[in-house]
Amino acid sequence: STIYYGLLALQHRGQESCGIAVSDTNGPKGKVLSSKDMGLVNEAFTPEQLEKLKGDIGVGHVRYSTAGGSTRENAQPLVLNYIKGTLALAHNGNLINAPELREELAYGGAIFQTTIDSEVIAYHIARERVRSKTAEEAVARAMQKIKGAYSLVIMSPRKLMGARDPQGFRPLCIGKRGNAYVLASETCALDTIGAEFVRDVLPGEIVTITQEGIKSDTRLCQKQQTAHCVFEYIYFARPDSVIDGVSVYHSRLMAGRYLAMDSPVDADIVVGVPESGNAAALGYSLQSGIPYGTAFVKNGYVGRTFIKPKQSSRESSVRVKLNVLREAVEGKRVIMIDDSIVRGTTSDRIVHMLREAGAKEVHMRVSSPPFLWPCYFGTDVPAREQLIAYNRTVEEIRQVIGADSLGYLDCSRLRQMAGDLPICTGCFTGNYPLDPPMEDIRGEFEQ
Repeated sequence: STIYYGLLALQHRGQESCGIAVSDTNGPKGKVLSSKDMGLVNEAFTPEQLEKLKGDIGVGHVRYSTAGGSTRENAQPLVLNYIKGTLALAHNGNLINAPELREELAYGGAIFQTTIDSEVIAYHIARERVRSKTAEEAVARAMQKIKGAYSLVIMSPRKLMGARDPQGFRPLCIGKRGNAYVLASETCALDTIGAEFVRDVLPGEIVTITQEGIKSDTRLCQKQQTAHCVFEYIYFARPDSVIDGVSVYHSRLMAGRYLAMDSPVDADIVVGVPESGNAAALGYSLQSGIPYGTAFVKNGYVGRTFIKPKQSSRESSVRVKLNVLREAVEGKRVIMIDDSIVRGTTSDRIVHMLREAGAKEVHMRVSSPPFLWPCYFGTDVPAREQLIAYNRTVEEIRQVIGADSLGYLDCSRLRQMAGDLPICTGCFTGNYPLDPPMEDIRGEFEQ
């Protein structure tokens, strides 16, 4: 149940499928109980199922697909039986050399049951395990071959391991509750289960948790410049998380302050598009002195639209998800702040809804720069043709979404916003920390 509550706290990271696998270190070696299904955490697990998942180590996952279709086989954790017992693996991120690795394994006789790159990682670990003394050694050897973004939690029969790619694209942290250790993508999951934050897993580090405690292998650390995903701070992470020492809430607040400095406008009220726009709107208000208000009432039972698999389901959910508070905006000049404009469909609806509710002017400010390039490291920024900013000027985008004015966060502000961490800004600048793959390996063309 601890894993279940941890996953509930991380539900914002993926709403497509979820799974839990557990093992009892005192029980028969290699016996892993698991359950996974499509949909949300609270829908996928019944109390009876959770009751059956008994053990003292376990791994859970919520998925939103960036590569590999939306099917039950692709749900994680992946559980593999192999010569050394059982391996359960949960992966966040995208490999950029998955096709070559998959081909190499396939020619070696591997039979794949999924279409996701995570299975390639699991196979490599299993293959290396046969000639390694320990599971952690196998993980270290597999890490020499895989390239791209991967935060991993791996369960072998007697151990729990966490690993993070040398760039540290995606987050992974360590918590402790009593004498038990926990690994999670975000600190908000630790808060939820009453664990205290110990530290972040370092980029390139492998941590191993056993009954003896925790140990770390940092041989792969600092081999390359780190590149933390800035989109975690802009949108992806929950505001109450702290990632790599930087508060997500604070970085959103700062983004709003920078917007007020760099693209000010005269108005009566600043409002945020919930949830990730709210902190930025507060920052804009604090910096500009224009009152902060609430213009949108959100239906809390609708998921996040950016990570909805299909365009059609994204468009219909805007009205279901948000309603405008007429009293707050009628007759006013409104500054509306959102975290990003991806395809532009949501933004034009929201601008239209504000006008319908009587807003006199609608000035849109975006707490990220324009998306111009796809992401190969685990955020589903789509092909360039689908990005509204591709081949359009800011003025042209303003016309498409129907706002009175439009301003984006300046690229030069990103590093400051993320507390001066070395970051990946590939989706905004096209400067990727690793060479992108020759072919597009992501699943977005499977409509």
